[in-house]
Amino acid sequence: MIETQFTEDANPASESQRITDISKNGYQLLKENKVSDAIDCFTKILLMDENNNYALVGMGDATRKTGATRDAIKYYQRCLTHHPGNNYALFGLADCYKVLNQYQKAIDIWEQYLLHDDRNITVLTRIADAYRKVRDFANSKNTYLKVLEMESSNPYAIIGLGHLHYDFKEYKDALFYWEKMMTAGMDDVDIRVLTSIGNCHRKLKTFQEGIPFFETALKREPHNFYALFGLADCYRGLNQIEVSLKYWNRILDNDPRNKMILTRTGDAYRNLGDFENSKLFYERALNIEFDTYAVMGLALISKAQEKYDEAIISFNRLIQQDNKNYRLYIELSDCYIKKNDKRKAKEVLESFQRLGIKNTKISELLETL
Repeated sequence: MIETQFTEDANPASESQRITDISKNGYQLLKENKVSDAIDCFTKILLMDENNNYALVGMGDATRKTGATRDAIKYYQRCLTHHPGNNYALFGLADCYKVLNQYQKAIDIWEQYLLHDDRNITVLTRIADAYRKVRDFANSKNTYLKVLEMESSNPYAIIGLGHLHYDFKEYKDALFYWEKMMTAGMDDVDIRVLTSIGNCHRKLKTFQEGIPFFETALKREPHNFYALFGLADCYRGLNQIEVSLKYWNRILDNDPRNKMILTRTGDAYRNLGDFENSKLFYERALNIEFDTYAVMGLALISKAQEKYDEAIISFNRLIQQDNKNYRLYIELSDCYIKKNDKRKAKEVLESFQRLGIKNTKISELLETL
């Protein structure tokens, strides 16, 4: 039974020392990941001093480690009620909100922390990350740049700026920051930086330049999804379908029920004219769940095999489910063109325009008709 009663003549100094010793033991146990033992220590302290700041923060840290984030929040808030401005409680509370994806709350708490320590790089990078999550480009960028003013080679700020620009489709700027990480050498740079640089080239359609980065990543991790996907997509962009197919199949070796990759593999076989294999992969995707691109792939096979009526039925069904997908209208219109029914082909394209969506390809095809 935990001893909690003290006689009136008990020495306050000895009690304070006992609390200090138990607290040190609790934090040491936390470091060793002995969470339940640490909780026992902090509970003992709270029975002696119900608002002890070390024990409340310790309980917050411990419960957070168990995944009980909302319980951790209560301990940190209780600490801040009795000990306003406690840096450890503020830091823990902000991290809890971040885990719960409540980024604005996390930002508010971290900014309270900065009132006590406005040059804390760890907190500043966390704030910049949170601004990025809520898509506040200006505040995120300014905060990352503030970190770089203090520490010009801070990797978290540089990588964060790369992600920020990538998220906002500013791929050249993202490349600038991620390439800065390469100055340390290819052997040391994080594999995620390699795949990120490759992805920028993929988005910029400079496929040939992206390939070496994905290849380097793959040498380090032969089953890395992002490296395999990047290589497959780059070779697809270069129209080297057989090479891309090799990498799509390697992904499926590791993840045979990946619906998106099954449809990409079906597309590759279709573009090679291997309709039998193509159908197999589209059907495997559809056996998992409905997939627009798999149905579209099957319709394109019907069209390629001059089964235009069959393709028309499929494209019409797809338009009913996704009426803003301009490519479906182009393919459906083309089916009617192949059947020498230009009036119907024109009607299909005009039905898209009535949606009020401007599309250059639709307009150009209408002009041609």
